Amino acid sequence: MTQYDPDMITMPLVPAWQDIRDAVSRLCEDFPNAYWMKLDKEDAYPHDFVNALTKSGFLGALIPEEYGGSGLPLTAAGAVLETIHAKGCNAAACHAQMYTMGTVLKHGSEAQKQKYLPKIATGELRLQAFGVTEPTTGSDTTQLKTKAEKTDSGTYIVNGQKVWTSRAFESDLMLLLARTTPADQCKKRSDGMSVFLIDMNEAKKNGMSLSKIDAMINHNTCEVFFDNVEIPADTLVGEEGKGFKYIVDSMNAERILIAYECIGDAKYFVEKACDYANDRSVFGRPIGANQGIQFPIAQTYAQAQAAELMVTKAATMFDAGVPSGAEANMAKLLAADASWATAEVCMQTYGGFAFAREYGIERKWREARLYQTAPISKNMVFGYLGQHVLGLPRSY
Repeated sequence: MTQYDPDMITMPLVPAWQDIRDAVSRLCEDFPNAYWMKLDKEDAYPHDFVNALTKSGFLGALIPEEYGGSGLPLTAAGAVLETIHAKGCNAAACHAQMYTMGTVLKHGSEAQKQKYLPKIATGELRLQAFGVTEPTTGSDTTQLKTKAEKTDSGTYIVNGQKVWTSRAFESDLMLLLARTTPADQCKKRSDGMSVFLIDMNEAKKNGMSLSKIDAMINHNTCEVFFDNVEIPADTLVGEEGKGFKYIVDSMNAERILIAYECIGDAKYFVEKACDYANDRSVFGRPIGANQGIQFPIAQTYAQAQAAELMVTKAATMFDAGVPSGAEANMAKLLAADASWATAEVCMQTYGGFAFAREYGIERKWREARLYQTAPISKNMVFGYLGQHVLGLPRSY
């Protein structure tokens, strides 16, 4: 019989960025399940973990070297996030910094980059909040109601509400999408929206308020209220009215990076399931000898391996500058399904012990469930593929 080697489970399909994976693995050793259990119990933010990632330079991976970052491609950032999740930690407290960065890098002014990126790279500033989703519009971003009205002096007055804005209490900056031209004055539903990079500390002194949402997962998510909040003209990113396009541009990176996290979760669950199935004996033999245990683990392992291929393809295309919308969406879809399938199998393998917090399985199981819904639901991916890839009519 082949000797069981847990490293084979977590090994990437493409042997790239191994130095980064090794360094992140060592960092994660300082943050075991007990650390995350304590945070869960206290509903607290993982400051020590985020600070360690920042100090090591991993959160500045995508920031160009001239602005104090590492200037690495998306595949390297994906290696960071995948490893974090494969080692039982969670990157949701800080991953937004990586994918919101794309909007600033591609569409921000040189002055904005010089002002913010070096401080984000060092950790002096945090760009973690992404203000897009609203209570009454959900995934239909084109119908958002938050308005930014331009004043005679060139500033903007913001009114409205955002919801599911994770990490808002722990962020210095927010990337905000708001309507600057009324929808009935636009030719297309996606026109007339603009992106702003706002200083949250100043905005909180000027009419912005936050309310934390008590949620299943400790992601520090909030409602954000804007009540006549005046923001400077230089907070506008790119051209006025082009904000929806800018946000969509960054969403491909978001989907791919989240997919990497899902692959990391899948590897974590498979490894834990195999360890337990090998060690746990009932009726004089390891439970892994039973087909009812062994075969589901093997099936979901194969599913995760297949999903990883699509994630690798999507990230490679993104880094090459090739249009990758379909691949990014499929990567997120398949990786999220794989992580959830492995989570379910791991729960079943552990049986009753899976519900004991000390093992970390139930925490990771809750975290994996999120990606069936966010940042884009499965049905929205199906609709995108049907209409934009397969040429089918708009679905309802």
